[in-house]
Amino acid sequence: MTRNMDLTALRSFVTIAESGGVTRAAGFLNLTQSAVSMQIKRLEEALGVQLLDRGARQIALTGAGEQLLSYARRMIHLNDEAIGRLTHQAFEGEIALGVPSDIVYPAIPQVLRRFSADFPRMRVHLLSSYTRKLKAMQARGECDLILTTEDAIDTGGEMLAEVPLVWVGAPGGQAWRARPLRLAYERHCIFRTGAQAALDRVGIPWEMAVDSDSTRTIEATVSADLAVHTALAGSIPPYLEPIPHGGALPDLTTQHINMYILDRARGRGVDHLADLVRQAYCGGTPRLELAVAPV
Repeated sequence: MTRNMDLTALRSFVTIAESGGVTRAAGFLNLTQSAVSMQIKRLEEALGVQLLDRGARQIALTGAGEQLLSYARRMIHLNDEAIGRLTHQAFEGEIALGVPSDIVYPAIPQVLRRFSADFPRMRVHLLSSYTRKLKAMQARGECDLILTTEDAIDTGGEMLAEVPLVWVGAPGGQAWRARPLRLAYERHCIFRTGAQAALDRVGIPWEMAVDSDSTRTIEATVSADLAVHTALAGSIPPYLEPIPHGGALPDLTTQHINMYILDRARGRGVDHLADLVRQAYCGGTPRLELAVAPV
C-alpha cells in the first residue's frame, strides 16, 4: 500500500533541523510550539522511526533524521518549484510581431534572442504571413509591430531597407531555361504580379507551375528544379540560389522592408523590440522619420 509523507510536517522537520529547536522553528513557521511538535510526532509514527534525539541538551537529529533531512529538502524544493512555475506570472506581457515568411531569416532569430535577454519576462508571439494579411491583422489590432515587403510605404510606416528582388532556383538548376518559364508562387505573394509583368515586358512566355497557399510547397517545387521563384537578396534559403541567367531573365524591382507600430501598443517593450529590428536592418538609424500606424 502506497504511503505519502506530509509535506507540511516535512517543512517543519527541516525548519527544526536548520533553526536548532522546536521553539525557533515554530516562530519561523508562524505556528505554535505544540502544533510543530505534533507534526513531528505524526511524521515519526508514519515512518516508524525516531527523527529527533530529545534526550540531548539541544534537539539533535538521529541517524534516521539525518537521512530523512536530505530527502525532505529535495522534496520541499521540488514542491516549491512546481508551485512557482505553475502559479507565478512568468511574463509581464506579450508582443505580437508579424513578419513575412521570406524575411524571417536571418535577422529575426537574432532580434528575438537579444530581446529575450533584455526582457526575459516578456513573450514575443511571432506571426509569419504575407504582407497584405499582416497589415489587415494590425488594422484589427491583432499585431503590435509588423514588418512588410512592399514597393512603397504607407502612412505610418518606417522604411528599414531597400533590397533588390532576384530570380532564384535550385542549386545548379536548369528550370529557368524552359519556355514557357514555369513559376511557383503563393497566391497572395506580393512579388508575383511584378515578376509576371517583368516577363511580359520582355516577351518571355510563362505559366504557373504551382499556385498554392503553402510556402513549403513552393520551396519544395523550386528546390526540385521544377520552377523558379523570386526572393529578396540576402534572404535566400540555403537550398535555393540566385539564378546565373546572364541577362536571359528580366531585371526585377527593389522592395522596401517597412515597419509599422500600432499606436496603442507603444511602450518600453515594443519600442525596444523596434529598436532591435532597426539595428538588424539598418544599424539602428531609421531611414525615414517614424510615424505611428493608426489604430
